[in-house]
Amino acid sequence: MVARHDQTTDPQLLEGLLQARRGTAFFARKLNELSDADLDGDSLLPGWTRRHVTAHIGYNARAIARLIEWAATGVETPMYASTSVRDHEINFGATLPPIALRHLFDHSAVHLNVEWRDLPAEAWHHKVKTAQGRIVPAEETVWMRTREVWVHAVDLDNGATFTDIPAPVLSRLLADITSAWHTRGTDTGLLIKVTDQPGGMTFGDTTAEAPTVISGPLAAITQWATGRGTHGVTATSTAAPAGTGTDAAPPASDADLPEVPAAPKWI
Repeated sequence: MVARHDQTTDPQLLEGLLQARRGTAFFARKLNELSDADLDGDSLLPGWTRRHVTAHIGYNARAIARLIEWAATGVETPMYASTSVRDHEINFGATLPPIALRHLFDHSAVHLNVEWRDLPAEAWHHKVKTAQGRIVPAEETVWMRTREVWVHAVDLDNGATFTDIPAPVLSRLLADITSAWHTRGTDTGLLIKVTDQPGGMTFGDTTAEAPTVISGPLAAITQWATGRGTHGVTATSTAAPAGTGTDAAPPASDADLPEVPAAPKWI
């Protein structure tokens, strides 16, 4: 039997597909490490058990596969009929027997992978609409899925951390998050500095005179930015000390803050 390969030959898209597939395999490994009883335990997401996370990842694959079908056929097939339908689907999935929940993840992942593999090269540029209403080329679905599987593998809360996520995925995710903050104006006075990447990485309000500086390694900064903890991150105030006169104000001084402020919401 002749092996079947991706129809696209675009090297950047192929690299993206590789990251998505690696993320899916990583999620599968963390899921398979959990016993059926473990699935009832809490995830890192408030109000969601590991069952909810697994159901979400399964139904997300099906939803993205519908977008690929749209790109292939030209027939509009939305990710979800509505937000309430999406939420009901996840809540229902969380009640499935363990074997059915695991099959949901496995089968939906295979289905999406086949849809990606068989999509003609030219169809990757066809436009589809995300659940948030964005009009994007079909190739954007690869990043949409990549983000989901890597981050939610951590949310299963059984040993995965942001340090397990490849640096290119972390970098793009952090860029997405800080771009969303900038668009909404919620990054005012907030400067983010990544300390462990060649050449350095800076995001946020780069024009602020006395910003609060959040700094740390890429994995820790991205974890903080997604609202999943402050471990490994420090916050420093550059504001001038209180009580100084306006005629002879001293220069701003750096001072570590006792607590790292919560990151702005991004989704």
